[in-house]
Amino acid sequence: MKHEKYQLESDRKQLLFEFTSTGPKGKIKKQVQYSETNLKNYYILAFGDHDEKTNDIDDTVITNNGDSRKVLATVAATVYAFTFKHPEAWVHIEGSTHIRTRLYRMGITNNILEIKKDFIVNGLKDDKWLPFRRGVEYEAFLIKRKK
Repeated sequence: MKHEKYQLESDRKQLLFEFTSTGPKGKIKKQVQYSETNLKNYYILAFGDHDEKTNDIDDTVITNNGDSRKVLATVAATVYAFTFKHPEAWVHIEGSTHIRTRLYRMGITNNILEIKKDFIVNGLKDDKWLPFRRGVEYEAFLIKRKK
């Protein structure tokens, strides 16, 4: 995506990415983690603020640091990097709340032409994975890099 992004750092396997959100509320460390499931090549994307106390991702906090587009573009950049390293991976994306899932849907909708050049994009509706269509309210998303 051709939006401004934050500088990313990642582990060697590119399963964990970190960046710092900068805005009116200061500098906030963010993390994106890809967790393998018991299904072959099926990963769950987790995203949120880094919790210093638990050393985990807090996906419930609302930061409101005035940079949501830049943050979303940075998360999208991790999908590109992760699937470049893991080209057979299916990535499951779902917000921790209905509102966050809606934000992901809006981000996908606004960039769908560019995204579809590189990815197969499906949405979960009524327990069925369907090809992504604008204007449909999905419960989750499943993305795979095209070959």
